[in-house]
Amino acid sequence: MPVNKIHDEFHTLDMTRGWEVPTGYPSGIQQKILAGGLDEKGKKGTRSRLLRFDPGVYTTEPFVHDYWEEVFLVSGDLTVGNDKQGHGGDAFGPFTYACRPPGAFHGPFKSEKGCILFELHYYDPV
Repeated sequence: MPVNKIHDEFHTLDMTRGWEVPTGYPSGIQQKILAGGLDEKGKKGTRSRLLRFDPGVYTTEPFVHDYWEEVFLVSGDLTVGNDKQGHGGDAFGPFTYACRPPGAFHGPFKSEKGCILFELHYYDPV
């Protein structure tokens, strides 16, 4: 897995291909890696990705990881803190942002109409 990001000038992204379900996520949530790679075993690297929720999809458990995460809601809606049946939580719209340090519990998440998030994941430099 590449850890370093490459020089990649402006270009149009193909939003129809290159999506995959991240490990541990339901099938209605897909990621598209834009640049870099995150070596979770070696605790190094950086990754930028798009994360897409299909309408009505939700997760049932909070997430926690040992890297920094910055999230920007580009389009659609995202609810944070729903229960295991997808009810409740706090709803957010486009142009909202979160920055989470390593070890922060977050979620579960749902999207009523679908959404696209831009995310940065990285480890602190040693």
